[in-house]
Amino acid sequence: MNEKPFFSPSLMCMDLLDIKNQVNILNSRADFYHVDIMDGHFVKNITLSPDFVKVLSTISTIPIDCHLMVTSPDDYIESLAKAGAGYICPHAETINTDAFRIINKIRSLGCKVGVVLNPATPLSYIQHYIHLVDKITIMSVDPGFAGQPFIREMLDKIREAKRLKQENGYHYLIEIDGSCNEKTYAELYNAGVEVFILGTSGLFNLDADLEKAWDKMREIFRTQTGQ
Repeated sequence: MNEKPFFSPSLMCMDLLDIKNQVNILNSRADFYHVDIMDGHFVKNITLSPDFVKVLSTISTIPIDCHLMVTSPDDYIESLAKAGAGYICPHAETINTDAFRIINKIRSLGCKVGVVLNPATPLSYIQHYIHLVDKITIMSVDPGFAGQPFIREMLDKIREAKRLKQENGYHYLIEIDGSCNEKTYAELYNAGVEVFILGTSGLFNLDADLEKAWDKMREIFRTQTGQ
């Protein structure tokens, strides 16, 4: 049986003119804040930044999870740790030459370590350090933009991550990023997802009032999964 689900609002989808109020609402409801750091190179978009994390950390009461959609993650790790990141999660595709050094650096700075896999990247790509990570994020859309359709082939990757975790006693959380909403909750939860990143369709577009939007999300999730 799956554990209690965790929810991580994607702050690139929030109303950035109302950050403080929305964070105050989410502090008592969410489990993590998902902060996308993009460089305009690894993905053709630029969103949030270490400076945003620094400001967020002054009002957040839950861990800040930084997703590094950047070509050179090492350039961001120290500044994000100093800014208040709880998790630092580079893409597996960007750390192939120095994965162990990156993992050790993140942990030495007091942060938890995550790794993110693009839809076309198999779990076998991280097999030699999978036991070292605290969280695996499986992209269920191609990275870089919100509002994309769900890639169903990722359900098998989620099941594989769950099987490996159970068989080997690994401690990582299994997280999904992309198209988490009423159309996918049941399949994702049953496949083994533990952390659900909530964006426009899953949370912020459900109601103009974020408290009501959260309540609607939880009711939808309970209806779909029983949790």
